[in-house]
Amino acid sequence: MTDEPIRILVVEDHNVVRQGLVALLRTTDGFEVVGEAADGIEAISQFRRHQPAVTLIDLRMPKLGGVDVIARIRKEAPQARFIVLTTYDGDEDIYRAIQAGAKAYLLKGMTSDELIGAIRTVHAGKSHIPQVIAERLAEHIGTDELTPREVSVLEQIVGGMSNKQIGAHLKISETTVKTHVNNLLAKLGVTDRTQAATAAIRRGIVALDPLDKPKTSESEQ
Repeated sequence: MTDEPIRILVVEDHNVVRQGLVALLRTTDGFEVVGEAADGIEAISQFRRHQPAVTLIDLRMPKLGGVDVIARIRKEAPQARFIVLTTYDGDEDIYRAIQAGAKAYLLKGMTSDELIGAIRTVHAGKSHIPQVIAERLAEHIGTDELTPREVSVLEQIVGGMSNKQIGAHLKISETTVKTHVNNLLAKLGVTDRTQAATAAIRRGIVALDPLDKPKTSESEQ
């Protein structure tokens, strides 16, 4: 029936943010919040229990990240519809979420009208990708993919390791590390390790723990 409310699950680990979303949605005509979850494992449990029509989900959460939650649930329920709500606009984050099956990707600075509109759009079986997000996704598709080894090297660069330290950590020669560094610099379109670390964090290729601070690695290639 067309007058049935849209059943929504809200998945967000920050209590204040989650409570704010729930309060907004509960006062919106045509919406019904059927469940809440504060981490990825709980999200899967709540989805199985309530079978919501639309799930709002954060990307970075305890126990299991949003992308993995989307992928796991869609294996069980291919019809599941997800809207990603996040503070992260890195193109790697966007790409992974869309690849996993998210139908919309919204930054948490969106207006309530945009959120409500996105829920209705996704519930209708359509996608909602704001222009700025679409542009970032297009940038990602237009760049060369990093290999798993290059990502591993990049993670160590972000951690402040030198080529020698990276080689010891990954059990490869320093010469091989230099080759990987030069390749990833070219793929990222940057000229040095500091720029590579900055690009890795901005694009979401390497997730930086909020409690960590990026270290300054030595200037070498």
